[in-house]
Amino acid sequence: MFSAASFPGQSRTPLPPARSPAPGTPDPRGSAETGGRSGKQRDAFFDNAKYVAIVLVAVAHAWEPLKDDSRVLQALYMVVYAFHMPAFIIISGFFSRTFDSRPDRLKRLVTGVVVPYVVFETAYTLFKRYVDHSPDQEISLLDPWFLTWFLCALFIWRLTTPLWKLVRRPLPIALGISMLASLSPDIGDDLDLQRVLQFLPFFVLGLGLRPEHFALVRRRSVRIASVPVAAAALFVGWWAVPRMRASWFYHRASAQELGAPWWVGPVMMLAMFGCSLVLTACFFAWVPGRRTWFTALGSGTLCGYLLHGFLVRGAEYRDWLDPAWLHRPLGWLVVSALTAVAVTLMCTRPVRRVFRCVMEPEMKWAFKQDPGEQARERRQAEQQPEQQPEREKTGTVSS
Repeated sequence: MFSAASFPGQSRTPLPPARSPAPGTPDPRGSAETGGRSGKQRDAFFDNAKYVAIVLVAVAHAWEPLKDDSRVLQALYMVVYAFHMPAFIIISGFFSRTFDSRPDRLKRLVTGVVVPYVVFETAYTLFKRYVDHSPDQEISLLDPWFLTWFLCALFIWRLTTPLWKLVRRPLPIALGISMLASLSPDIGDDLDLQRVLQFLPFFVLGLGLRPEHFALVRRRSVRIASVPVAAAALFVGWWAVPRMRASWFYHRASAQELGAPWWVGPVMMLAMFGCSLVLTACFFAWVPGRRTWFTALGSGTLCGYLLHGFLVRGAEYRDWLDPAWLHRPLGWLVVSALTAVAVTLMCTRPVRRVFRCVMEPEMKWAFKQDPGEQARERRQAEQQPEQQPEREKTGTVSS
């Protein structure tokens, strides 16, 4: 910023500098290659974790039409579902720690969450209507369909972030809300509130974490211990297949709706929260902290998340996964590999550039400009004519 002395004959108070994230907080919007707009280097660990998590989300969705023919695949499906979204939500909470009611952050919430929700909720509904030949499918922004529930949940969670930072024991309160939600079948489907409330503890947990907490689970001892834990989880998953409904891991229904007594809901919420935390810690332990070939893809995971649903649902609508050989181990591997490649391509920069108009629109026409930002732009414009003669005198050539 320029002081009043820079402009003879004028007396202006220096403008306050633009605010930056709190110390120790990675900038989630910075570029993976250059360190982002803020000039701070992104932590490769978080980009790596987001990329691997989103690949697991897509692969698990691709397994849905295949899993009923194999107890082993059902066990893998349940184990992956126990931690892939909790891991993604914890990271989302971690990067929401500095969210407040500042105009620039509210604007970013609208352009980065609300607009993609409206666009993709409409697009998925039309996709089902015409590709699945479902003419009765209606567009309803109050009833999230398939993947869009996460955007709806993220909007609500971030709006409540200042409240969670204010209360004394946020995680126990969030767990209590989650347990109460599992008791009530009357919450309904509006805004997918069951999922919003049942997944809430993971977001609140992320809000309370610091970088050193992630460093704890990335120690070599934790990485070694995670191997037998993961093996035990696979065995428990195999044992639980005929005894437990995988729908519990979706967190979108109450205990009564899943055919269980009301008191089972709170018990399951606590048990599944603990199970998910352990498996998420195992997952984080094996995520590389160094830059890899897929680190840059971590900044495009929202694109991969929202786009892969068209591939998965399109395969279901067109019966692409009906051939018998796809329901055998070789078929699982082929489907998993093709899905992983597809979602990887969806996270690349060219694809993100194409969809930036709906995933990161600027929408300057819709928002009032910050007065401080306007003043800074005016002062920069005023200084440019004064600097030009100086450059000509010194013989400096602007490149």
